[in-house]
Amino acid sequence: MGSITTDTSAPTSADGKSTSSTTVPPFSYYANAQSEFKPPLIANNNAFLGDVFSSDRTTNPISAGFYRLAPGPELIYTYTYDEMKILLEGDMQISQLKDANGEDVVKEEVEAKKGDTFFFPKGAVVRFRTREGGLAWYCGQRARDGA
Repeated sequence: MGSITTDTSAPTSADGKSTSSTTVPPFSYYANAQSEFKPPLIANNNAFLGDVFSSDRTTNPISAGFYRLAPGPELIYTYTYDEMKILLEGDMQISQLKDANGEDVVKEEVEAKKGDTFFFPKGAVVRFRTREGGLAWYCGQRARDGA
């Protein structure tokens, strides 16, 4: 993982005067993350999740990384934050069991394939399964390692 140094000086207007009293931190970069980042085991013997990047904000933090599910036991997860997920490779069968109010919903199971994108609201209870294994990228409104 590497960081690219950028100009962190305050933005300026066309006349060269500063338009802000704060500086912008450099952005971060992880080359080939989809193939090289190995998320740690989080549940059962087949569910792996790891934050690649997280903001350092105490208010409205955000984290993003990879979720890998190998064939085996299903994972039932209760979201304590809002999250978006996109399936990058493989397959996943995803269904919502409870809504954000804790009410049973047992929605139809989605047969997720590469490119499918999901939004999981805070409070939702979601079931993840796979036949062949799958890899997804996620972005959640939470602090690092807060899943």
